[in-house]
Amino acid sequence: MPIRTLVWGENVHEQKNKVVAENYPNGMHNQIASLIAQDSNISTKTTTLQEPEHGLTDAVLAETDVLVWWGHAAHDKVDDVVVKRVMEHVWQGMGLIVLHSGHHSKVFKGLMGSPANLHWREAGERERLWVVNPGHPIAKGLPAYFELEYEEMYGEPFSVPEPLETVFVSWFQGGEVFRSGLTYRRGAGNIFYFRPGHETYPTYHDANVGQVLRNAVNWAYNGDRHAHLMKAPNTPVGEAIEQIEERGAKLSSADHAGEVKK
Repeated sequence: MPIRTLVWGENVHEQKNKVVAENYPNGMHNQIASLIAQDSNISTKTTTLQEPEHGLTDAVLAETDVLVWWGHAAHDKVDDVVVKRVMEHVWQGMGLIVLHSGHHSKVFKGLMGSPANLHWREAGERERLWVVNPGHPIAKGLPAYFELEYEEMYGEPFSVPEPLETVFVSWFQGGEVFRSGLTYRRGAGNIFYFRPGHETYPTYHDANVGQVLRNAVNWAYNGDRHAHLMKAPNTPVGEAIEQIEERGAKLSSADHAGEVKK
């Protein structure tokens, strides 16, 4: 069964900026999806901020194996109810790939538990992405490094938690470096952050970027959902694995009410 991948796009810059519209006449989300769909093992759909519930209903997310997220200008427009819903699906096992300025999305910051800040410069600099973990599945089929002639600079420090793995490190013409490919796991969900993708440059027409995205979807795929991780049930004494006798003081059922409802 193909990996069911949903590409979420903010779809704001394409409507307001001529250069972005020329780079991505069908929308960035559709161009990203077209790169990913080159893998016959992946089926892709797209949705945008403007759709009801941003196209991220519980039913849609339940049928999504990997969610790809690109946002920039309208992070604050994403409804908090939807943000919580996405995070819960990640905790249960849905894969998440966060692209470029999605580092400041409510979803990514919430899952990281950090501000995810950095410093930046929009000057059309050359970016050289070094593969620092060549044995990683996300780096499969890539050269030792690849370059993007025009990109926005992101510079360290990047205020995110220490990742499980660092796959790419970028160098920019101005001298800065940045950890551009980071993996995480939250609950049962695999998360990959990939830095390139500024909207005024044709990054999502690059073959190596496409290879990274396809690799990342395959890596992030889990295949299972663990809904029980969203609950904190009480296990009665009589259901203990080993026989035990209840002893000592305990809280009343009213004191435990908040836990029972989780």
